[in-house]
Amino acid sequence: MDVSALQEKLARLDGVEAVRVVGTESRLEEIHVLARTNKPAKQVVRDVQSLAAAAFGIDVDRRIVSVVQLADTDLSSGDRPAIVDIVETTNGSKSSVKVTLEWHDELLTGETTGAAARATRNRLVAEAVLEALGQALHSDASFAVASVDVPTLGSRRVAVAQIVLVTNQQERLMVGSALVDEDESRAVVRAVLDALNRVVPDLRR
Repeated sequence: MDVSALQEKLARLDGVEAVRVVGTESRLEEIHVLARTNKPAKQVVRDVQSLAAAAFGIDVDRRIVSVVQLADTDLSSGDRPAIVDIVETTNGSKSSVKVTLEWHDELLTGETTGAAARATRNRLVAEAVLEALGQALHSDASFAVASVDVPTLGSRRVAVAQIVLVTNQQERLMVGSALVDEDESRAVVRAVLDALNRVVPDLRR
């Protein structure tokens, strides 16, 4: 079972704003859904079950699905960019990372190039995310990657990103995290977005 693929499919359901699926290749443990109020919570749960069964052949127990519903005004104040694509290419000693995000129906693409080294790969991914976001944010806001790490916590690997925001000559350090499923780069992108999701809506042009 591809937990990451299931999570991405569920995020496309009508009325669903965000999804986090917790589990392993053999067992689903929790499914957390942030949804709008255009459907009853029970219907959202049934939609989750139907999609999982039709697309992945998975029988989801309704008891592991939790649904939080917020009014549209609350959701719009906490909206976040979505991952569209991550492309990594290597040419000799150089490696390039291109990250494409979608935000308010606009595609944002950022690309960074650096040494083709395992030690710098995740930082390149994180910097590409900031390059993409920078296209939609006020020019007086400056972001930088303080650190990116993928430690093992318990039995799971977790991407952790520390991002520095500078506005009005003041620094602010923000931290985000995301569980690593099969794609470490995607987890790094999610960690960067997790660090920034509370501030980027207010900084949008």
